[in-house]
Amino acid sequence: MPVTDPLHLSPAQARVLGALVEKEVTTPDYYPLSLNALANACNQLTNREPVMHLDEEEARLALRRLEELGLAGRARSADGRVTKYEHWLGEAFNFTRAETALICVLLLRGPQTPGELRSRAERLHRFEEIGEVLAGLQKLAERGPALVTMLARQPGTKESRYAHLLSGAVESAVASEFSAAPRATAQHVDRSSGDDPAHESRIAQLEATVAELTQEIAALRQKIDDLFGG
Repeated sequence: MPVTDPLHLSPAQARVLGALVEKEVTTPDYYPLSLNALANACNQLTNREPVMHLDEEEARLALRRLEELGLAGRARSADGRVTKYEHWLGEAFNFTRAETALICVLLLRGPQTPGELRSRAERLHRFEEIGEVLAGLQKLAERGPALVTMLARQPGTKESRYAHLLSGAVESAVASEFSAAPRATAQHVDRSSGDDPAHESRIAQLEATVAELTQEIAALRQKIDDLFGG
């Protein structure tokens, strides 16, 4: 059933939902997840901000509420003695892969800049350029109800951060600033500070290098998580 009303997920519910979405893509052979695997996924030390320490009962209670909302619950096609769980975001929101990746990373790591979202979503969906991230955020913001909002820019920072609204309104949101630039592009973000072309080129090269290194680190961390039950 499509979700048409604003959601107010608790931190535990948001973490459980994000973990299910992530693991469907990154470890499909082990998805749907048992309750124990789900709790471990919620409590990973990598790709999680903040780090949580949910026990199985807390994860179970979160799943109960998510099931009431039509967002996640017992796997409908799973068989075997161990009960397993899956998310139902596809039915609830009909997201594109890009939108799913953005919501997942926001659920797992909180407010982030477009650049952070691009690199951290790499395992879920590859964004070729920052403009694709901004376009995805815009689509999520234009939904009814809105699922993403722009936050007030922090002093000394170049990029604004974005937050999901599945846990309710965010106090530092600046909806007017977001709507004032509905079709922002990478060019707009990069040149807003008046950088010259040579400087922009150097920044682009550095960003590409950082993204590549981030991808390699994420892959290594995922292997470690998989080996130790993450």
